[in-house]
Amino acid sequence: MRIFVTGASGWIGSAVVPELLGAGHQVLGLARSDASAQAVADMGAEVLRGDLNDTDVLRAGALGSDGVIHLAFVVPSVTEAATRTDATAIETFAACLADSGKPLVVSGATLVTPGRLATERDELIAAGPVAARITNMRAALTAAERGVRSALVMLPRSVHGRGERHGFIPQLIAAARAKGVCGYIGDGAGRWPAVHVKDAARLYRLAVEQAPAGAVLNAVGEEGVPVREIAEAIGRHLNLPARSLPAEEFSGMLVRLLSTDMPASSTITQDLLGWKPTHPGLIEDIDQGHYFV
Repeated sequence: MRIFVTGASGWIGSAVVPELLGAGHQVLGLARSDASAQAVADMGAEVLRGDLNDTDVLRAGALGSDGVIHLAFVVPSVTEAATRTDATAIETFAACLADSGKPLVVSGATLVTPGRLATERDELIAAGPVAARITNMRAALTAAERGVRSALVMLPRSVHGRGERHGFIPQLIAAARAKGVCGYIGDGAGRWPAVHVKDAARLYRLAVEQAPAGAVLNAVGEEGVPVREIAEAIGRHLNLPARSLPAEEFSGMLVRLLSTDMPASSTITQDLLGWKPTHPGLIEDIDQGHYFV
């Protein structure tokens, strides 16, 4: 297959592209800068210059391919402008692929279901600070009604691995270095689902190859890693204590992420596609030390 990938040079895209190429697919990668274009070319993919706001470029990429994996987003991704751009991109892809049966794989995030594991069968309710993004996820799924083999890959809070520089683990490390303590909120029992980036990449490949229309797939390698254990693992490398800190010591999304229990399951996904995570878990990955180079 010839797959059009947005966000091809990003953290997840840089794992997805080699995974696709290694399986014999051709890849057309969207690149908005010279540096991104070089990174995409260095991976062995064809480059399409442009960004998410250029619908003519997106249309050309989708119409010239056998499927689309949409990974790119505008930072910060929850702003009105970013979610509007994302909505337009998804609609452009859906319109281009309508009545073709071709795949459209769009990224989402695992849900929070208080008191239990989130699963692939949980309803996508557009509420809270990410309501607009959930609306976009739902729009991607409804493309199945237009003859598109659309699917969602729901990413957990940590997509970790060698080379991660901008996710929540690097943010926690930076905060620990600045404060002199590896902090968590409350008793630190809140859990994050996690996945190694290479396991996530393999799921994207399986999704574009065989996921049924309307599928919701949880890219979860570990159902829930306690944030206290994450802080302690960071502390081992920085030689800093790990302890509870007031919520006011943190900023942005980290406040909610450190104070909410949000485990998630991928049992349905694994059974559906035969996907089995095989790479190191989050604590093992932190213990390997490459985050601290």
